Amino acid sequence: MVTLCDNPNCNLPAHHKGKHRFVFKQAWEDSFKSDDINKIQKAGYCTPRGGAKGGYQNHVTRNSKVIIPYEKLSEVNLDNYKDGYVIRLFPSQYFSAMHVVKNIFANNTSVIVGENAFILYRTYEDWDNFPPFPDWKIRSVLKYDRKKKSYCIPSNDRRGDIIDCGHYLLRISNSGTNKKQNKFEGPAQGIFAPEYADANTNFLCQAVLAWLIIKTENSPYNESDFEHLQAILNKHNLLNSLHYENDYILHNGKTTCPLCQKTILYSELNEMISFDDEEGLENSTDQAGSTRSTKVNLFHMVPLCYSSLENIPTQVSWGHATCNTRLGQRRCYSFNDLQATEIEIDITKNRKKRLLGYTNTAQNFIRSQNGDVWIRIAKGNE
Repeated sequence: MVTLCDNPNCNLPAHHKGKHRFVFKQAWEDSFKSDDINKIQKAGYCTPRGGAKGGYQNHVTRNSKVIIPYEKLSEVNLDNYKDGYVIRLFPSQYFSAMHVVKNIFANNTSVIVGENAFILYRTYEDWDNFPPFPDWKIRSVLKYDRKKKSYCIPSNDRRGDIIDCGHYLLRISNSGTNKKQNKFEGPAQGIFAPEYADANTNFLCQAVLAWLIIKTENSPYNESDFEHLQAILNKHNLLNSLHYENDYILHNGKTTCPLCQKTILYSELNEMISFDDEEGLENSTDQAGSTRSTKVNLFHMVPLCYSSLENIPTQVSWGHATCNTRLGQRRCYSFNDLQATEIEIDITKNRKKRLLGYTNTAQNFIRSQNGDVWIRIAKGNE
């Protein structure tokens, strides 16, 4: 059995040489097939759909600078973002008239355009009504020049020693009856904040997902070949945690989709999905990207949101893409979770009541006693 370094911030073997390291992906990559390595790698990326028009980066690691929409600023704890943040404002949020800044920003030292905030122009109407000040510049990324000892090298990416400068981005499209040309200027500013996780947390999430691949039905991997991975999970109380079985992430030691509770087959991890046989999901190709999505994808037990960081190792699993689509932005409750609420749902047949199952306090998620699930997708008439 592999024994790890006794430093709490190191996942290397005991008595290792050199510096301590928390992130050690060789614990699974040395024995994984390339497709599985790539799947774990992608799970550690941020992938906002249509993110370019909002100035978001795509397919970069979760431990990156985040964009905080100004309207969400009151919901977030800025201390959560160890890798930095920038605040996004729309012109109508910042200006009250042409070149007139709203009073709330006049003496505001917590939101300063050009320093920790930028303006995002998305329409010609905003550009015409609230144009940037004459001395404002398009956002840019500058890398450090060691010879000149200053940040002066323009860059198209955010890797390395860089700084952001400038005041606004242009993401104006030629849409509708507008015949003006597109304006797309300024590099992406950061990632979607709810998808953030620091490097160590992101690594532990990936370690959990690697272990769950090994535990899929018909997996080609032998658990005994992953002693180092098991040691890492055990060190961080993630190897034998009760939450796996309680939340149906595992069932009887096999990886399971937490929503439908069906055992996940290893082959489903990298097979492309088809919605042809999925009743009620005819339009899901736009949501799940059927041409590029696999049958099984990263599944979050709790929706990602601005008010807290939910991409954590105890809340990630593998789940069916169709189940992900059905669940939407809802928490996935296990039967044990719902039973603990003691809120019963009954049906009446032939004047006799029969227990259907249990529901959450909002009564929009119900499970029967055998695990079948119903989700209310719209509020009925009062």
